[in-house]
Amino acid sequence: MSTLLASHSILIIIITVAISLVAFSQRRVLDNLIFWGPAVQRGEYYRLFTYGFVHTDGFHLLFNMMTLFFFGRILEVFYRQFAFEMGFALFYLGGLFVSILPSYFKHKNNPQYLSLGASGAVSAVLFAYILFQPWKLIFVFFIPMPAIIFAVLYVGYSVWASKKNNDHINHDAHLWGAAYGIIMTIILEPNIVPYFFSQLLNPRF
Repeated sequence: MSTLLASHSILIIIITVAISLVAFSQRRVLDNLIFWGPAVQRGEYYRLFTYGFVHTDGFHLLFNMMTLFFFGRILEVFYRQFAFEMGFALFYLGGLFVSILPSYFKHKNNPQYLSLGASGAVSAVLFAYILFQPWKLIFVFFIPMPAIIFAVLYVGYSVWASKKNNDHINHDAHLWGAAYGIIMTIILEPNIVPYFFSQLLNPRF
């Protein structure tokens, strides 16, 4: 139990689940934490992070936290070596911040636009993980699929859905989170690039 609690990814999951559950039943909590451009404009900068700790519903929360559970603990082994073992926590918070910035600049004066959920930061975790194990089988709605194939399909779908813009999901945050995860990992460990291509050219399932 102590080992689990020492894991920053597990702590993030516990905190996110707790806050999301409270927000499900207390609208005031949700309203105070969700991303809303006009509120950020008037100085509530914390919303650039707290929006990732509230979710639309139980399925939204479960999907994000299950993904973080399976891939966050593995990626944490790499990131914990930075920033006095706070590297993974900072990486995750950075994913929340970076993934919402384009939406902020696009909708900062739009009182009708809201965004919530950890998907941007979770995308950062998932795509950083893919650099290490591109052919690792992951389960997408119980269907086994190599991580790199999922990444290609995920990016393609997100670009398409972002252009359609008719499902009330912030697909831009998914894309920017994924890009952040890849770029930040490469900055910290440039040798991951040749390693990734070496793995890519030698599929192992």
